[in-house]
Amino acid sequence: MYITLSSIWAWFVLGGCILLWLPLLALIRLVTAPFDRGRYWVGLFFRKIGVVAATLNPLWRFRVSGVMPPDPRRPFVVVSNHESFVDILLISHLPWEMKWLSKVELLRIPVLGWDMVLAGDIPVERGTRKSALKAMRRCQEVLATRVSVIIFPEGTRSTTDEMLPFKEGAFRLAVDAGVPILPLVVRGTRTALPKHGWRFGKSNAEVRVLPPIETAGLKPKDVPALTAQVRDLILQEREKMRLQQGS
Repeated sequence: MYITLSSIWAWFVLGGCILLWLPLLALIRLVTAPFDRGRYWVGLFFRKIGVVAATLNPLWRFRVSGVMPPDPRRPFVVVSNHESFVDILLISHLPWEMKWLSKVELLRIPVLGWDMVLAGDIPVERGTRKSALKAMRRCQEVLATRVSVIIFPEGTRSTTDEMLPFKEGAFRLAVDAGVPILPLVVRGTRTALPKHGWRFGKSNAEVRVLPPIETAGLKPKDVPALTAQVRDLILQEREKMRLQQGS
């Protein structure tokens, strides 16, 4: 019963924030539009929904670790493993803005989608090459405004604790744009919201920021090796976190 009631409360808080944020985002966008082409500030405010929702959820304890980039406006292609929908709320605790490469279906949801459009998130339609190319061009435009983008290279959440293979798109983007890769490691969100479930679970989750990996001088032929290198780093760090957490 406690889990059910806590879940109802947590969804109420999340939905309320999504609704309340809409006029505030519109106002911030209106005020900052003349000098904020990359929508940095409106996006940063949008991510605070994740902080509020997690703080008011009695089932969750989230934390951030690692070394934060000293310059929040240095653009990175940020990549992370993907355990749960709740990864988004956890990663939103990081103190800089990133535009999310998101399924186009999310941006079509009333209110939530409008929030995401105002924040400048980037839609992509799965399985459509034309949409993927358009999304990558948009990512390059965002990076050119000194705003990072974040991509889950697994493409979807795994149904087990095994990490899925990484797709190369994020790494090709970083090489083409000449910006570093910034790896994140997420651990502990799988229990926060099981896939295809609606009830939240108890979670002691962490997102860890690893050192950036420079791509200067790399060519398209180097992308497969870069992809494998970053996946191995995330996999190794995730195992360290598992041992530290004792689970």
